Amino acid sequence: MINSIYYFNPIDKACKNVIGGVKESETLEINLFLLKKERTLKELAINFPNIEDFCAPNNQTVYFILAKDEQEKQYIPMKTTEYGWQICLNINEIGLYYYSFSIEGKGLIMQDENGLGYFCSHFAKEFLLTIYDKNYQTPNWFKGGIMYQIFPDRFCKAGTMPDVKGRVKREDWGGMPTYKANQFGKVLNNDFFGGNLKGIQEKLPYLKSLGVSVVYLNPIFEAASNHRYDTSDYMSIDPYLGTKKDFEELVETAKSFEISIILDGVFNHTGDDSLYFNKYGNYNSLGAYQSKNSPYYSWYSFHQFPNKYSSWWGIDILPEINENSLEYQEFIFGEKGVLKNWLRSGIGGYRLDVADELPDFFLKKLRKSVKEENSNAVIIGEVWEDASDKIAYSQRREYLTGFELDSVMNYPLKDGIISYVLTEKSDYLLNVLNKLIDHYPKQTLDCLMNILGTHDTARILTVLGEKHCNTKDEMASNKANLTENERKMAEKRLKIAVVLQYTLPGVPCVYYGDENGMEGFGDPFCRKCFNWDTLNDDLIGFYKRLGEIRNAHKNIFSEGNFELVAQNDGLVLYKRTIKDDEIYVYTNNSSKKIQFKLKGKFVELIQGKILSKEFTANEYSYGIFYKIKTKKALNSN
Repeated sequence: MINSIYYFNPIDKACKNVIGGVKESETLEINLFLLKKERTLKELAINFPNIEDFCAPNNQTVYFILAKDEQEKQYIPMKTTEYGWQICLNINEIGLYYYSFSIEGKGLIMQDENGLGYFCSHFAKEFLLTIYDKNYQTPNWFKGGIMYQIFPDRFCKAGTMPDVKGRVKREDWGGMPTYKANQFGKVLNNDFFGGNLKGIQEKLPYLKSLGVSVVYLNPIFEAASNHRYDTSDYMSIDPYLGTKKDFEELVETAKSFEISIILDGVFNHTGDDSLYFNKYGNYNSLGAYQSKNSPYYSWYSFHQFPNKYSSWWGIDILPEINENSLEYQEFIFGEKGVLKNWLRSGIGGYRLDVADELPDFFLKKLRKSVKEENSNAVIIGEVWEDASDKIAYSQRREYLTGFELDSVMNYPLKDGIISYVLTEKSDYLLNVLNKLIDHYPKQTLDCLMNILGTHDTARILTVLGEKHCNTKDEMASNKANLTENERKMAEKRLKIAVVLQYTLPGVPCVYYGDENGMEGFGDPFCRKCFNWDTLNDDLIGFYKRLGEIRNAHKNIFSEGNFELVAQNDGLVLYKRTIKDDEIYVYTNNSSKKIQFKLKGKFVELIQGKILSKEFTANEYSYGIFYKIKTKKALNSN
């Protein structure tokens, strides 16, 4: 039980008039209420109190404690109201703030794990508040869509591969990627299966059938490895993928399917075998490794020229960029630079590799350059944690104040969904969700890249099948394959996970082949070839249906509000609303049948059934309900 009758919930509009981040100078109204009777924090997190639950306050003095990150706290008296205490303020300086409440004679009210206020111990956290620039906008075209991530070498191959020095051509499409180190202890990642741009173009009708609106490509610029994060030439398409003409044709054809292409921007490091570093002399240029007189010398940080230099995580084939180099900045941000060059080819934006390793000043210049060329281009950062209060290399980051990113990869939600599906308990998932809604500006929340797996993580089906292997040899063997029963259970769990991925705030991103039930542990086993000869019609059909639902109700899924309706261990019921449009979503990840009473008439969108009065949620099931508008409601529009 709570040890007080005070109530504050930052995602309840009665308590905080602006949900999530707040625009600079916008009027912020905070209310702390007094309740007539005690209720558990879990009850309050789901069922917000009504006006009749509140009572008149006593004569206590209450202070609102506010502090900008790493600055002094301000103690601001709150005004007594009929049902508690209130403060209205306008914060004019963008940044990250923390706040709490001080009840005279009783102590501090801070944030518990559910996100609600309670009398704290010394382990408690303050509430977080993001103040963002008044001009901060994110691309509307991106919201409500569906992303599809492609690892280019492994998606689809059309034609043959050319001969390129140092590369191993694999003619066994679908074979096991090379994973063992060579005699020098290095994994070269130089085996190529030949997936290419023409192959992607060939499969655009398939992607359209899934409802895809955005294709995110892992790096496509010339590089020595199959993952291409070791860039050799930012201005050239890798020869195994095709030509710049092939790329421009892909972009234009994708547009005819109403699909935008976004590219992977790798600006923290290059390859050592590159036009710029040229460690092996394979390029007709004066590389930084070759001479201090190289035009690229300032791009890198040498400790002892030429063999000791900063590299990404100490991997010497990935020399690290010195982002302070004005020459490098001009190369990336300038009118003839990398960003604008590829934007002029018609792409829809960039996903930024290791965004937390790019300094704030660099990201600000990057955003300025991108938005100058195309104000609607999207910028998504690779950030694995809550991006609102992220600290990287001892520095607080400013991703979401309006001068850096539009969106981030939503790893916290991924972890929450997986935890829920595997444990059959929803607390962790809902705690993550509440924090994202509370911490992020709404325009960021609607753009979040909602993932279940990527090229950096194990395949979601393998995770949900709870398969374990201890060595890479085991991961490459038949021992890594799910048994028939494991796979059946994993696919059942996957459908629950995907319903959440497709209906919670943000944009779902499908890692290529997940919809076809691909398996595999981490790199490189999560990067196998898509098996076009064997398609999982049941899973693919499920993804297609969810895609149809999102596209048919894009207004709700692009900007609709989120509200939790009920929670009971394995049961989660929530609604997405915009104006008079309502969609209810439930997942029952438990062995119990649960009955609901329905207020109104609904159509269950996955199966197309009309429902009214009551509904039974069977064990381990899910549903998406659209509330059918009455004639009265329709006439009021």
